[in-house]
Amino acid sequence: MAIRQLRNDDPPLRLRRIGFAAGAVLVLSSLGFLAVAWHPAIPPVESVPRAAPEHVRAGERLAKLGYCASCHTAEGGQPYAGGRPIATPFGTIHATNITPDPGTGIGRWSLDAFTRAMRQGIDRDGRHLYPAFPYTHYTGLTDDDVGALYAYVMSRRPVEATAPANTLPFPLNLRPLIAGWNLLFFREGRFAPDPGRDEAWNRGAYLAEALSHCGACHSQRNFLGAEVTARAYTGGEADGWWSPALGAKSTAAPPWTEASLARYLVGWDPQHGGAAGPMGTVLKAHAGVQGSEIKALARYTASLFPMPAPDRAPLDRPIPEDDPSLTRGATIYAGACATCHESGGWAAGGVPYTVTSLGQRSSVTGPDPRNLIHVLRDGIAPEQDSAGPIMPAYGDTLTAGQVTDLAAYLRARFSDAGPWLKLDETVRALMPRAPEPRSATKLEGRP
Repeated sequence: MAIRQLRNDDPPLRLRRIGFAAGAVLVLSSLGFLAVAWHPAIPPVESVPRAAPEHVRAGERLAKLGYCASCHTAEGGQPYAGGRPIATPFGTIHATNITPDPGTGIGRWSLDAFTRAMRQGIDRDGRHLYPAFPYTHYTGLTDDDVGALYAYVMSRRPVEATAPANTLPFPLNLRPLIAGWNLLFFREGRFAPDPGRDEAWNRGAYLAEALSHCGACHSQRNFLGAEVTARAYTGGEADGWWSPALGAKSTAAPPWTEASLARYLVGWDPQHGGAAGPMGTVLKAHAGVQGSEIKALARYTASLFPMPAPDRAPLDRPIPEDDPSLTRGATIYAGACATCHESGGWAAGGVPYTVTSLGQRSSVTGPDPRNLIHVLRDGIAPEQDSAGPIMPAYGDTLTAGQVTDLAAYLRARFSDAGPWLKLDETVRALMPRAPEPRSATKLEGRP
């Protein structure tokens, strides 16, 4: 019986070769990925040398500009002891303890370990940090500033506190996968000044792009949670709040100028008012920051907007009388809002910390109603023993339907951008425990 000799082009041999090649590529790719994903632990230190007071004070100023405490302090918790939940589209991440506690904090971290975490997103043990920690921005920090921040946090009182476990689904709970995310979206590197700009602008750019990581909230993100560079500062979100666009996409009626931004960044601007939600936390952190730093931030941010600034007067127009929802909203507004908001505003001698018209507020003119709903639900209150805007919370008084009617009325009267889509759905999602209609007040004229 003749035995057929296998040729190089025989199908079985060719398939085996393809399979072998594919397997080899898979193995080599896996080894390469592991090499990229793996980072060695940095040896712990027994103690941290005491830093000079001026170095600690410099770090404190930087921490305020980076509003570090706002993320690393849980509600009612000790400063910098972590535990604050940070909601993301992929699950909840809890901020870590960055006090110098040796067991649960970073008390055994060297400056090298701290620097690696800030600039590469790798902790002392070699684990990848989730990019909810904005190392993608902090990578631009100078050596001196990283050292000053290290000196400051290591001078804090140690607090023994373990952050709750993150709640991320499989496989997102596997930290080595972040190495792949970094390959796609992260580029390490220091901030490079623009030689064509002045010192103040470059300082503001450094603060905004690196330390204050403004784009982390004010930029759009892709489906993997990375900032879209081509859509920087076109609006984003933070902690369930909408973050307005900074630049040509801004919906603010009064133009943003360097002067108005400088006032706003320390708490209040007569044309734009103040901030609530995550931005309110940022402004609170700015207390005690040098005026030159705030002016630099304002200089850079103002350069993002078109110049000369567009002249858009705040809108205030009559509403259709044949729309029952808007009529109900007008009645609620008259009973709950008009006393303060029809006073002419602080600039005209009216209620302090009140703008002349709600048409000046981006929460009313912007494309997303969440900020307005948050404020209507939770109100606004200044810090204890501090002056600032104040507004009652209506979350326990108005029904979800009443808040929907009120928001629709404000939108129709003070904006020409058209009704918000799915407004009722958004209100009910943010007010799941609103009172039922039968227990509501008579603000809308119903028995």
